[in-house]
Amino acid sequence: MGELERLQVESSDGVLLDVELSGGDGSPLVLLHGLTATRRYVVMGSTALQDAGHRVIAYDARGHGRSGAAAGPDEYGYKRLRDDLLAVLDRLQVERALLAGASMGAHTALALALSHPERVSALGLITPAYTPDGAGGGPDGGDGWRALAEGLRAGGIEGFVAAYDFSAIPDTWRATVERVIRQRLGQHLHLEAVADALEGVPRTRPFERMEELAALRAPVLVVASRDEADPGHPLAVGERYREAIPGAGLLVEPAPPPLRSPIAWQGGRLSEALIELAARTAGA
Repeated sequence: MGELERLQVESSDGVLLDVELSGGDGSPLVLLHGLTATRRYVVMGSTALQDAGHRVIAYDARGHGRSGAAAGPDEYGYKRLRDDLLAVLDRLQVERALLAGASMGAHTALALALSHPERVSALGLITPAYTPDGAGGGPDGGDGWRALAEGLRAGGIEGFVAAYDFSAIPDTWRATVERVIRQRLGQHLHLEAVADALEGVPRTRPFERMEELAALRAPVLVVASRDEADPGHPLAVGERYREAIPGAGLLVEPAPPPLRSPIAWQGGRLSEALIELAARTAGA
């Protein structure tokens, strides 16, 4: 897999980002996690990307995991997240990279691809949930996210779980989802900062109109999940991204029954798809 290296990268506003480098000397691939997650929760610990020779760059977003906290909720918007990604690429002298992001990470990758297309060789957009019109994507950027932030501040992990709306989660997956929530939140050094991010990120926009995605020229793979397992990241949103982005592919698990684990939850299978995307990019 290659030697593991950790370093800190300072953002433009002084937040220290905890970055992990691994793998070989092959084409660079950046992993970007979702809101309340950490860098581990993109390919779920799989080392297939490193084994394939890629130079894998993974970091905890501001306020998450081992990274530093920002000044307050207003400093967690997508412009800041995009600039953090750019700071990591610049510090590591990476001119172009394949960006693979889950949820918030997918939107961050898109924000960079739209503003700095020359820095992006390909995009792996995993379970995107944002649409400019607010259609389908979990809490609406208002009460739902604020309730989770308030629960986290008042009661820590247990407060977050108590505020989480499990009503749309099927019984088949509820225990798994709750266990993963607890595991993810247990990885953070600054729960207050995660609460700030819960308030700040959803009230900003990575882009303004779906039509903007037509400008993307890098190869794109959208990895979506079926609503039965992951209603917070609607399949319809993934399909809208695929339709809006020229030449984009769409990968989703077979339809139930039986109910299958989403590809986005299968680190090895997801890594295979990203390796294939990188190979097509190199061929092109």
